[in-house]
Formats: sequence, C-alpha cells, structure tokens
Amino acid sequence: MYQNRPKRFRRRSNGRSHGPRDNGGMQTRLRSNSFSNSQTRNHFRTPQSAEKLFEKYNTLAKEALTSGDKTLSENYFQHADHFMRIIENKNINQNQNRIQADDKPTEEDKHLVKNSNVNQNTTIEKKEEKKE
Repeated sequence: MYQNRPKRFRRRSNGRSHGPRDNGGMQTRLRSNSFSNSQTRNHFRTPQSAEKLFEKYNTLAKEALTSGDKTLSENYFQHADHFMRIIENKNINQNQNRIQADDKPTEEDKHLVKNSNVNQNTTIEKKEEKKE
C-alpha cells in the first residue's frame, strides 16, 4: 500500500500554484482563517480599558510593596504610570474634540443668525419710519 511521506524541503511557489489540488480547497482555507470562539488575531492587546488596567497595576504594585518586593512594585508602578498617561491623553483629545465641535456652527445656528439679521433690519426700518 502507498503511503504519503512528508516532504523534507518546502519549495517556494514563485506565484505558481503547484500546491495540493483538492476539491473545496478554498472552503477549507476560508474556514481556517475564520475566527472561531470569537478570538481575535492580536493576542498581545488586552480587551480591558486603560482605566481598568491602571487600577490593576496600581493594586499589584501596592501588593508587591506590602510583600517587600520593591523592584516588582516599581515595575508595576511604571505600568500604572503608563496607563495613566494614556488616560490623560485620551481625556485631552476628547476635550479638544468637544471644543472643536462647539466652535463649528451648525446649520440651525447659521439659519438663526440669518433670521436675526433680517429681524434687526426690519426693526431698524420701523424705527426710521417712526422718526419720519
């Protein structure tokens, strides 16, 4: 009986498709790339917010300090400081975005300004008519 032996050396395809030809190969490739169990590709980023991570590292640093490990506590304090800076930058960006949004006149504001100018012109005309 014939057995497939594993290839010792993998050759580069150079853009040619000399790979295994099986029916439904595209479907198996799509299944392997799809995310199962709602896992993301980036395993290094944590799904927690910066605020939660700040609290986490702060408490870890305090625990390490109480246990007497100054080096580990300093390491955790540096992590907490890093996340505090991220929080501060996020707050600054949010405040700048709010200020920019407040400074931009909306369509309603533009319409109100035009109407107020018309109203001012009519009141000035009425005052002039009364004087005459």
